[in-house]
Amino acid sequence: MSIEFTAIDFETANGFRGSPCSIGLSKVRDGQIVEETSWLMRPPEGFDHFDPRNVRIHGIRPDAVAAAPRFGEVFPEIGAFIGADLVVAHNAAFDMGVIRSALEVSELAGPAYDYTCTVTLSRRNYTLDSYSLPFVAAAAGVPLINHHDAVEDARACAGILIDIAARNQSSSLAELFASQQLQASTMEAYRPGESLLSKATRTAREKLATGGAVDFWTGWPEEGENPRANVRAPRQHPLYGQTIVFTGNLGISRPVAKQRAADVGAQAASNVTRATTVLVVGDGFSAEDLRNGRLTGKARRVLDLQERGQRIDVLTESAFLNLLDGSRRS
Repeated sequence: MSIEFTAIDFETANGFRGSPCSIGLSKVRDGQIVEETSWLMRPPEGFDHFDPRNVRIHGIRPDAVAAAPRFGEVFPEIGAFIGADLVVAHNAAFDMGVIRSALEVSELAGPAYDYTCTVTLSRRNYTLDSYSLPFVAAAAGVPLINHHDAVEDARACAGILIDIAARNQSSSLAELFASQQLQASTMEAYRPGESLLSKATRTAREKLATGGAVDFWTGWPEEGENPRANVRAPRQHPLYGQTIVFTGNLGISRPVAKQRAADVGAQAASNVTRATTVLVVGDGFSAEDLRNGRLTGKARRVLDLQERGQRIDVLTESAFLNLLDGSRRS
C-alpha cells in the first residue's frame, strides 16, 4: 500500500451531523493529489434547517442549495469517488459521523469505510499551539486560505497526511501507521432496518417525534457542569479568582478544562457575562481573531463588553494550559 487515500471534508446545515450541505474530496496517488471534486447538496428531508451559527461558519445559505440534489442523490457519486480508498479527515469522527447519520435519516445503505484522522497524527508529529486545521495546514506547508470551503479543507487535510508521511520517510500508509503505532479505524456498513442507529440520529429523531424545537446544535462541545473554584488553591496562581468561559473546540474536553481551571481556584462559567474575566478560545481561534471577524457567539459578546470598558483577557488553549502549570501570562 503506497501513499494513496481520499481526503474528505463536510459542512453541515445545523448542529446535527446528518445535515450535510457541502462535501469536498481530494484523491491522492503516490503521494500526490491527482483529482478533486465537490458538491453542494440539500441535507436529508426533515433535517435541512439551516442554523445561523453554521451559516456564519461556512457561508452556505439555504438558497445556495435550493436547486441542488439531496444527500441521498449525491451519495452514489461520493461513494464512487472514494471507492475502496482509506478515508482521511481532520477530526474524522465528525466526518464519518456525517456519512453515517445522513445515510440513517435518508434510509440508505452504505458500505464500510476504513479511515484515519489527521488530528491524531498531527499531535504526534507537530508541536503547535492548536491542532485545528488552519494551524496544522500551515505547519505542513499547505496554508489554508478559505477555511470551511469543503474542497479546500479536504485539500489541506490531504497535504497534512502527505507531509507527515514524508517526515517519517514512509513510502506507504502501512509503513506510516507502523511508525506511529496506529491502526486505521473502521466505520461498519449500514443496512437500513438491520443496523443499530447512531446516538446522534436517535436523538435527532426523538426531537422531531416529540415536536420539540428543531435545534440540532448537538455536535458541538458539551459544556458540562461548572465545578466550584478550589478556594484552597494557591492565591498567587495567575488564574486564581478568575471567571473563565470556554469557546470553540479544545484539544481537551470542555468539562476537563473546567475542572482543571477550578483546581487552581478559577470559577468556570458557561456564558460570557459582566463577571467574565478570561475567555479561552479553541478551534483555531487566536486573540487577534476578535478583531478580524472570526468570532464565535461568546467571542462576539466579549468584544461588546471590551468596547464598554470591561477587562477580559483572551487566551488560546495553549496559553491556558501553560497558565495551569503556573507560567506567567503573556
